Amino acid sequence: MALINGRVRLRLRRISLLLLFIWIMPAPAADHDPPIRIGFASVVLSGDQAYLPRWRGYLEQKIGRSVEFKILNSCRKATDLLHAAHLDFAWIGGYCFATTMDLGYLKLMTVPVYRGEPQHRSLIIVHRDNPSTRISDLRGQIFAFSDPDSNTGFAYPLALIPRRESKPGEYFRQTFFTFSHAKTVRAVAAQVADAGAVDSYVWEYLASLRPDITKQTKIILRSPNFGFPPIVSRIGAEAKTVARMKDVFETMDNDPVGRSLLAKLKLDEFRPYPPSLFNSTRWMANSLRTTRNSWPAAVTID
Repeated sequence: MALINGRVRLRLRRISLLLLFIWIMPAPAADHDPPIRIGFASVVLSGDQAYLPRWRGYLEQKIGRSVEFKILNSCRKATDLLHAAHLDFAWIGGYCFATTMDLGYLKLMTVPVYRGEPQHRSLIIVHRDNPSTRISDLRGQIFAFSDPDSNTGFAYPLALIPRRESKPGEYFRQTFFTFSHAKTVRAVAAQVADAGAVDSYVWEYLASLRPDITKQTKIILRSPNFGFPPIVSRIGAEAKTVARMKDVFETMDNDPVGRSLLAKLKLDEFRPYPPSLFNSTRWMANSLRTTRNSWPAAVTID
């Protein structure tokens, strides 16, 4: 009996020590880490955001940390939040990257590959009943720009205007910003604007999602290729987190869930590219610097 009681006491002692060890053992670091904050400028989203919860869950599972997505109404807002360290990563327009890449607070992380290339174009569109076939036909018409910090939605179409009439108000009868490529397409389709400038990726994505809208428009001009809107990281973000996030994005095409998310986004993959991919965008930004003090008034199309 004494032997049995001794064994019981020994077992109870071991259990007590184990419980004490569990009680004093620190929780996993991931429980205390703040969420990873990722911003999405509206100019790079098509308007269909149903996939975002799945994408967030995918990233959380891969990273082992909570992730917050912030949908923003402009590229400028995204870069401002990166600068203020209120975002860790952001998917922004190529123009935004090209004009802020030397300011010391963000870094190119990865670039989407779309239809085999890390590139996209600006499309000049009109309503399908509009007889215009070239940019000169749009003189005196109502034109919708997408965002003042968008290469495809503002800088490129502005560069098409003859220099002697470099102010939009001197060429078009009226201009406005929609702050969304998808909304620009809708504005032209509804004849709120006679014409507009949109991102080819967004127009083509919308064409697969809402062909009833895009069929109300027609493309009269396609620009040369520009670097596709990249995902950038904030300089100062934890190096290990940046490296891990970069790896997760660039291996999405290697597993079924990642591939399904890419398919939903109409993207092939994410890959590393040098900042020189955006040289043409940067050149255009510099050439238009003197005209940016005459932007059209901003309105939102609901």
